[in-house]
Amino acid sequence: MRNFKIITWNVNGIRASVRKGFYDKVNELAPDILCVQETKANNEIVEKIAKELDGYELYVNSAVRPGYSGTAIFTRTAPLSYKYDMGIEEHDQEGRLITLEYKGFYLVNVYTPNSGAELKRLDYRGKWDNDLVKFLKELNAKKPIIFTGDLNVAHEPIDLARPDANYNKSAGYTQKEIDGFKNLLSLDLIDSFRHFNGDKIQYTFWNQRFKARERNIGWRIDYFMVSRQIIEKVKSAFILDEVMGSDHCPAGIEIEGELVE
Repeated sequence: MRNFKIITWNVNGIRASVRKGFYDKVNELAPDILCVQETKANNEIVEKIAKELDGYELYVNSAVRPGYSGTAIFTRTAPLSYKYDMGIEEHDQEGRLITLEYKGFYLVNVYTPNSGAELKRLDYRGKWDNDLVKFLKELNAKKPIIFTGDLNVAHEPIDLARPDANYNKSAGYTQKEIDGFKNLLSLDLIDSFRHFNGDKIQYTFWNQRFKARERNIGWRIDYFMVSRQIIEKVKSAFILDEVMGSDHCPAGIEIEGELVE
């Protein structure tokens, strides 16, 4: 049985991404499952865009607030079941989470809240992280997890270009956010990129100012976290930092097809 390719990509606005070649890039990458974050569009717009991609079934979760946040999953294999959000009113207004159930795992696509300028949303971010761990723990008790998306945190100093300058000052690299990531690891989830690539330095996000991408002053904040019990079914984990079209680049894994079909 063939391997299945799953890709995650924060597109920073799916309409803007379409203008920058989204269709061609997806067709070239040919993922079996594509998890998208920050669609910044309502369901109807994302559904219209999805019709231009042959062979994909769409699951979309848009924010109540127009032009903000939002997630989507394009899949060539229909899931056994699906669920939107966590079922917690405080968290379920921004379209940040989609769960699909497949034969061998739950696939969870998430766009984690950013703690914001001056860390104004850091306390809320802490609540989100705690509730997400509880949500994933319940899933993991039923079936292994593949958890992916923009987690808006660099876990270790190797995961961002300037750790000392950003520690406890910038959203995405405070101790509170790092501890939230460690709580995910406590569920026996494996950071697949590190598992396969060791200490390789590669980033998935660059600030749009200061020519940060040209200078490779970036952050690795987009992940595939995989339950330990199925990590041997993962064949590779990679970052596609040559792919343009957003302030993030795609990342992906390949898994054995028996987990899906």
